[in-house]
Amino acid sequence: MSAAAVARTDLALARRLERAEASANAAFVVARAEVAPAVGATWTDVAGTWAMFDGVGSPITQTFGFGLFAPAEPAHLEALEAFFDARGAAAYHEVSPLADPAHLALFAARGYRPIELTTVLHQPLAGYAPPPPRGAGVTARPIGAGERAAWADLSAGGWSETPEAAAFMREFGGVTARAEGMACFVAEIDGTPAGAGAVALHGEVVVLAGASTLPAWRGRGAQGALLAARLAYAAARGCDLAMMGAAPGSTSQVNAERAGFRVAYTRIKWARGA
Repeated sequence: MSAAAVARTDLALARRLERAEASANAAFVVARAEVAPAVGATWTDVAGTWAMFDGVGSPITQTFGFGLFAPAEPAHLEALEAFFDARGAAAYHEVSPLADPAHLALFAARGYRPIELTTVLHQPLAGYAPPPPRGAGVTARPIGAGERAAWADLSAGGWSETPEAAAFMREFGGVTARAEGMACFVAEIDGTPAGAGAVALHGEVVVLAGASTLPAWRGRGAQGALLAARLAYAAARGCDLAMMGAAPGSTSQVNAERAGFRVAYTRIKWARGA
């Protein structure tokens, strides 16, 4: 596939990417409902916009796809707001710039404000061949069912400099490892666990998420090995497109572009009642 084809962004691509990420989050919410019923985790579909509730304050509690699968209409936004209001949660919407532009005036009229940007990147997987490892003794592999708890601990270890974030990521990882369509990976350096990552498969699209490296092992190629292993895993299962999100201009975005990803667009996250 040509570089021009890789970089092309249109409504069809945006819909594939946004639905894949929404599906990954819906699977997480379903897993949360099974693991911790008291949270009341659930999700709903309002005219193609998927709204997630994973508890008040969870980064999963938001919508995906507003104005992308149907016109941005006041009635749809009101129904989504009612979903969050009924659960005592603020309304957050992460919106692609390819969505119906009417959402801009609609959000402004209802008191929303932009609070966050996310760069969405993508890479075709047709004919994908993993690059050679960057570091000696670095490997990456999917975990077994008996390694879920250890994987959650490893994932949290990448955030050990911030104890509060590490505690959140340990709980988050425990649910992630049980979500349908999710596969978790560990990177090892000379046989020692050094990093963690995950993928969610949705049809022919794979969503990459959950990457972290233990501080002592950073700069040794763990993330490169994890990326290559996850893309190879997805390609072997029929995926033809990979996606991920990153903070604009972040190290994650730079590393993704070095690995062949291209920017599709930058989303805006809108908040009301936060």
